[in-house]
Amino acid sequence: MFHLYDFLIYCFITAYTPGANNLLSMSNAMRLGFRRSVRFNLGILVGFAAVMSICTVFSATLYSFLPKVKIVMQILGAVYMLYLAWKVWKSSSELSADGGREASFLSGMVLQFANPKIYIYAITAMSLYILPVYHSAAALIGFTAILSLIGASGSFIWALFGAAFCKLFSKHTRLVNTIMALLLIYCAVSLFL
Repeated sequence: MFHLYDFLIYCFITAYTPGANNLLSMSNAMRLGFRRSVRFNLGILVGFAAVMSICTVFSATLYSFLPKVKIVMQILGAVYMLYLAWKVWKSSSELSADGGREASFLSGMVLQFANPKIYIYAITAMSLYILPVYHSAAALIGFTAILSLIGASGSFIWALFGAAFCKLFSKHTRLVNTIMALLLIYCAVSLFL
């Protein structure tokens, strides 16, 4: 049975919490303006889709050849979610702007191949939420597209509202981080229910 609610909570928290994509998108938008940062964010989207496709093939292959890997992936996924909850809860509101980089399409795309958060996001979502229920190529392609769009949307939102998020996080950091951490803990526990 597909747990849409849990899946969406995991995807949106992972996509919208601070990470390399979101912080660089916000920094570029603050420095260059939203319009001049769009090509960097489009690079993130293209790179994200490429990495997501690779991780989908990897997860589906691993899942079909080693069915017993599900429990291992559940445990690793739950541990990752708990770790992410801890990091979110402990994170501060200090965000710094990177003054020296140009916001190019290529730099946004290449960043995705060096961003471990995306690999873990993709493999966790595929192996814990999607592959136990869906097996067709069409479903996997569709979920790859959905995961890519949700994941990359975080960087666009952080760029668009960069200055506002800085103010919001600095004013309400503890409350926002606590809520997101508790939702991640819920997702980790629900994997075993």
